[in-house]
Amino acid sequence: MIERKLRFALFGKEFQDNKLAAIRNILAFLSSSNTQVAIDRAFHHYLTDTLHLDVAAHQLFDGDDFEADFAVSVGGDGTFLQAASRVGAKGIPIIGINTGRLGFLADVLPSEIESAFGEMMEGNYRIEDHAVIEVSADGNPVSEHPFALNDIAVLKRDNASMISIRTCINGEYLVTYQADGLIISTPTGSTAYGLSNGGPIIVPDARNLCITPVAPHSLNVRPIVINDDSVVTLEVESRSHNFLVAIDGRSEKRCEGERLTIRKAPYDIRIVKRLNQRYFSTLREKMMWGIDQR
Repeated sequence: MIERKLRFALFGKEFQDNKLAAIRNILAFLSSSNTQVAIDRAFHHYLTDTLHLDVAAHQLFDGDDFEADFAVSVGGDGTFLQAASRVGAKGIPIIGINTGRLGFLADVLPSEIESAFGEMMEGNYRIEDHAVIEVSADGNPVSEHPFALNDIAVLKRDNASMISIRTCINGEYLVTYQADGLIISTPTGSTAYGLSNGGPIIVPDARNLCITPVAPHSLNVRPIVINDDSVVTLEVESRSHNFLVAIDGRSEKRCEGERLTIRKAPYDIRIVKRLNQRYFSTLREKMMWGIDQR
């Protein structure tokens, strides 16, 4: 049993009223377990001002100005990705409480809150290290937070026409994609945007990245899996002379003429998993494999 006070950093966003019981259970458990709880300031305001909850917090924080033993994401996978971007290179393990829908990352159900947190307090859990990728433009970061746990996508900005994306791997020319966009996914992100565009599912501990075109002009173009120590460089041409770079869904307009470089980040995101959780059973359940739809 861990005797010292554990520190938890709590992240979340607005949710439907029927999810209120989940956050009540989390707050009640942490309050009764002699822990220190830091809460994202915007989420705390929502809990207190909108939901009128009496929330005792050891600290309110903005941005990445926090320290904790565990980070807790309350919401869906989008909330988890936002929490991961705030944790960054801190190395703080993240647990996701699923008050959303599918939940590959946020995979603890509201009904499992007490048992999952109890196991964490006892030290009965495992940690999965998930690779992160980063993007730069001509050697400079494209945004304040250029890191993605799921994927980095280059996308056309308007509906007029596709874009051309000249792609090299470790300096060797691969192909120029004529498409609506291109997705570079980590194994974690292989079940997200890449999957919806026909990309493969990659197990989390595989050391790979996947390059998947979005609506390619040529039917011969297919996703390709590469080693995660590869460096991908992209040069984009567009009739509108600009395009979008989406980093885990956070999009930013860029101008053609820049050379984008995508590579593995110097840190991983650490995710808390229960000892009885198994990837393939979770995948089978989420993808509804084996369920007779007739």
